Amino acid sequence: MKKIGVISDTHLQKPDKRLDTIVSTHFLDVDIIIHAGDMVNLEILDPFYATNKEVIAVAGNMDSAAVHDTFPIRRIIEIENLTIGIIHGWGAPKGLRTRIRSAFDHVNAIIYGHTHHPFCATEDRIFFFNPGSPTDSRFTSSSSIGIIEIDDKHIQGEIINL
Repeated sequence: MKKIGVISDTHLQKPDKRLDTIVSTHFLDVDIIIHAGDMVNLEILDPFYATNKEVIAVAGNMDSAAVHDTFPIRRIIEIENLTIGIIHGWGAPKGLRTRIRSAFDHVNAIIYGHTHHPFCATEDRIFFFNPGSPTDSRFTSSSSIGIIEIDDKHIQGEIINL
């Protein structure tokens, strides 16, 4: 079984205590940390790298040139026999899952961000997971992150309100 800490839309210039708390409280026992874009600066990943866990990230629409030079805008990984697409997302929230779905062929799950609104559900046999934003609740009533657990071909997610 793999446990994944998922975060997106941090929108910070540098790490702060919120990220330290997320790492020490919620991502302490995860195997992998995924950032689904809009970190803004590469430094934001420092607290995650300090855990010595695998960190996987994609660039988002608000990320610096350095982030875009370091990370792709989408990627596909395989964990426990599941193929997972990771993308930030773009455009209006309405229809976003349809747009990001078209960016991948043959995936079991898609992790995304952009809307700041958490989402965890299966649609058309694809597991969609958006952890929301831990720092910016402009488009939702609370800040959040997420945890995904994968065991062979079974995947489940949990949104954690901060």
